Amino acid sequence: MAKIVLGIATSHGPLLGTPPEKWNERVEADKRHPGHPFRDGTFKYDELVKRFAGNKLDEQIALPVRQKRHAACQAAIAHLAELFQAAKPDVTVILGNDQMELFADTNYPAFMVYYGDTIENVPFSAEQKKRLPPGIEIAEWNHHPPAAESYPGHPKLAKHLIDALMEEEFDIAVSNKLANPPTSNSSGIPHAFGFVYRRITAERQVPSVPVFINGYYPPNQPKPARCLALGKSLAQAIKGWDDNLRIAVIGSGGMSHFVIDEELDRAFLDALAKEDSDALLAIPNYNYRSGTSELKNWIPLFGAMMESRLKMKLVDYVPCYRSEAGTGNAMGFAYWQ
Repeated sequence: MAKIVLGIATSHGPLLGTPPEKWNERVEADKRHPGHPFRDGTFKYDELVKRFAGNKLDEQIALPVRQKRHAACQAAIAHLAELFQAAKPDVTVILGNDQMELFADTNYPAFMVYYGDTIENVPFSAEQKKRLPPGIEIAEWNHHPPAAESYPGHPKLAKHLIDALMEEEFDIAVSNKLANPPTSNSSGIPHAFGFVYRRITAERQVPSVPVFINGYYPPNQPKPARCLALGKSLAQAIKGWDDNLRIAVIGSGGMSHFVIDEELDRAFLDALAKEDSDALLAIPNYNYRSGTSELKNWIPLFGAMMESRLKMKLVDYVPCYRSEAGTGNAMGFAYWQ
């Protein structure tokens, strides 16, 4: 019987790979954005500046504060990587999302399990770099290696998970090749997974099974309750696997962005720490938009950890602001053992 020995939740945003002196490189793009989702509304940059006028965000974006928060994030990532090495898992199941890297509007699954033999992580091509928005290329090392790398998949476990989830009435999409569409601005595995390989599992690239969750793109985004159920079913499937192996489960993404909502993040983290699924599911679904939708990669992890009776420890929560409009990325790091 396989056993889940570790759960990890981590943010993966570009600011984690960007020197704090350069965080403002994306602010011009923030200003041009036609509408930033925030709670139940959508706001232009200037509207957000007015909304947060009393929050002293000018102090939050001062360079010394950015430097301190960047350092805190690096320490948290290093701690998670140490925990992963110490746990010595035989296989990792990674929960992440795609941002039009593998998929396109022609076909976008709500849930997908990858069952290929290998997982390619490929740096941006020269042509792809030309199409990147501001502030992305500088952080490429965060999720892409300098030269293409290939990591081992685990087809046997992946197929077992597919079969088990189908039995639980999850209509799972599958793939055994990373076929990026012509419209993609990336190659190989998406950055949500690349971050895990580069920053968390870097010194111990054990076989892994990527599990995709469509949090970003309507109209087929799974609701939080469905994500929670997926996590519980994943844990049950792992327990039912015949091979006596140690499994780590990692959720990649979040927290609130691209407009930071500390109140939402803390309510979310509090629900996880208290193992309060009712409080978690009471969070209005309109919050899970834009980058904040990546919290749906944490929800199935939470479900799997509840099923496995592992307890959460918050490593750190770091709101990384880059503008007076509240734009940036709140970073969260936690584990279950």
